Amino acid sequence: MPNKSLLNFSINGCFLNHKLKEESFISFQEKALQSFNEVKTAYYDKKLPALSVIYEQESLEHYQKIAHHWQKRFKNVILFGTGGSSLGAQTCIELYQSRVSTPKDSPYFHFMDNIDPHTFQKLIENIDLQTTGFLVISKSGTTAETLCQFLSLISVFKDKLSQDQVIVITEPKNSPLRRLAEQYHYQVLDHPTQIGGRFSVFSIVGMLPAFIAGIDVHAILKGAQQYLSQEMDGITHNTVQGAALTYAYYQQFGCTQTVLMPYIDRLSAFALWFRQLWAESLGKEKKGITPINALGTVDQHSQLQLYLGGPKDKFFTLVMLEALTPAPQVQTDDPELSYLHQHTLADLMRAEQNATVATLIRQECPTRTLTFPQLNEHVLGALFIHYMLETMIMAKLLGIDAFDQPAVEEGKILTREYLNREAS
Repeated sequence: MPNKSLLNFSINGCFLNHKLKEESFISFQEKALQSFNEVKTAYYDKKLPALSVIYEQESLEHYQKIAHHWQKRFKNVILFGTGGSSLGAQTCIELYQSRVSTPKDSPYFHFMDNIDPHTFQKLIENIDLQTTGFLVISKSGTTAETLCQFLSLISVFKDKLSQDQVIVITEPKNSPLRRLAEQYHYQVLDHPTQIGGRFSVFSIVGMLPAFIAGIDVHAILKGAQQYLSQEMDGITHNTVQGAALTYAYYQQFGCTQTVLMPYIDRLSAFALWFRQLWAESLGKEKKGITPINALGTVDQHSQLQLYLGGPKDKFFTLVMLEALTPAPQVQTDDPELSYLHQHTLADLMRAEQNATVATLIRQECPTRTLTFPQLNEHVLGALFIHYMLETMIMAKLLGIDAFDQPAVEEGKILTREYLNREAS
């Protein structure tokens, strides 16, 4: 595999403020390397299926056949699922589908990851049922929000839904969702039991929707394989450096928040995917670093004031493209706009990126930058792997289990109790 990394990190901005001394960083890097080696051992011992799944190719042909049928059959696909059952697919599909860009040869995806009844009703009112497919995803098969959405769909359309319009993805065990699918004879595909939802993007949960949307899934997996191989073989050390810096600023300077700020609209869903991955994996035992998703340049006009003028408790990662899409050159004779004359949107984007990085560093905000020549499936696969690994290393450094989420169970129990009381 080529030695050049798909992702180019610069950590200079974490030292220019003179807070973190290099000799101190070396100590934290050694701890992070030890944690990485524990993750590496678990991977080679086949105890990290969320990573090893990128090499499991036997199911891909089956997914492609389903996708080919759905591409011919449907103009729209509605995905019912929340959290890890939705965000990975959203991130993949956002590469080519947005508010201003719709696919030509693939269905348009609608992600119903919230249960606002107004949104649900408006979507149901406006779809063409005959040309719409439905993906229903819940690992446990007990997710109340997804079950209620699915039951609502069945209630509205009753016998109008044909069996080939619905695919349910859930674990191969007895659950309310599986029983419901079997009752109505909808196709059921197995969610891997050993992979948690927030780590499931490389499984059927992320890859089947991506196939249907016309994404090059093989390229995503190749990018993931290349990046994982380089990190595991020590060709690159991006994940160790990133975890070491985050942990150093957390321990020494009280940076209890981490900001991921892509200057790329097509990575806005990725920032949400990262937010869930980081929060659910690391927020335990009164420990944790709060993830904040931002989007450049828009959040320069909403959050940047806090970042610069507020408490110095944040670690920053700004994500930028090296090659921006060409745009028309601006022509103006207004003296007040002379700074824009003969420039493009790309020029303005670069200037604002550079200015924001420089200002953050001058204000003693630890700032890491991540760049790549273009955003494509290869790079996206590498991004997923990078943040999975960085999260796993951070969990080891914090002394917690990255793969459980015990605190949210209480809320689920109380929700059912409230509904039962109202019904009685």
